[in-house]
Amino acid sequence: MDILIETGATPAESKTAQLDATQYTRESILKYEKIFGKNFVSTGGAESTREIIAMLNLKPGMKVLDIGSGLGGSAFMMAQEYGAQVHGLDLSHNMLDIAQERLHELNLEKQVSFEYGDFLESQIDAQYDVVYSRDAFLHIHDKAKLFQVIFKTLKPNGLLFFTDYCWGEGEHSEEFLAYVAQRGYAMYTPKEYGEFIKAAGFKDVQALDKTKLFGDYLRLELEKLPKDNSIPEIRQSWNEKILRNQRGEQGWGWFMGKK
Repeated sequence: MDILIETGATPAESKTAQLDATQYTRESILKYEKIFGKNFVSTGGAESTREIIAMLNLKPGMKVLDIGSGLGGSAFMMAQEYGAQVHGLDLSHNMLDIAQERLHELNLEKQVSFEYGDFLESQIDAQYDVVYSRDAFLHIHDKAKLFQVIFKTLKPNGLLFFTDYCWGEGEHSEEFLAYVAQRGYAMYTPKEYGEFIKAAGFKDVQALDKTKLFGDYLRLELEKLPKDNSIPEIRQSWNEKILRNQRGEQGWGWFMGKK
């Protein structure tokens, strides 16, 4: 659909309008949640999140910035199970509206907060112990600036951890290239992501190719869909992802680096 942006809108506001009117309408978000699980819109839902958060060595009171915080599932888990103080940042008003509703339901306002904003324009210096993100950086095109800003945001010895969809090592079909262009994604291989992180000054960088695990989660998620075919577009989307994953076109990565 065509989206009309008011004259003078910032790039972030334009991106928000596009996301909220297409991929992240409230209806679409709630459909995604049915496949990922309550409060989640990222690969593997609570299962992958619990495994990942266990790697972060969180302690009570540690400050975490969650970029692209979505429905808040990761933030809630870090607060409830580890006592962390989590601030979520997202560019989708629809995501944030639902996350705020869930935050009130869980009564976690003293530990978790959410904010609308463009992280690349943030002026945060050395405030966070951990910067965390799940499958959101593909929306950000200036990767070099992204990791430079993250580096400034972290305290000394702070940790960056994120997951993201990646280019697979296989040949990319015209259909997949058109899909990525239509979505406006900026994707890289796990190895290329690792180079971006190193270039920003991070040490002990890990760039883990989790493409096989991505395929495993896709098949598990597909099995969770209602059997009445009430959301056929989601079923079709997941089947297409599975095929792209099997062909080696679409992968997934886990990434870590220390300041």
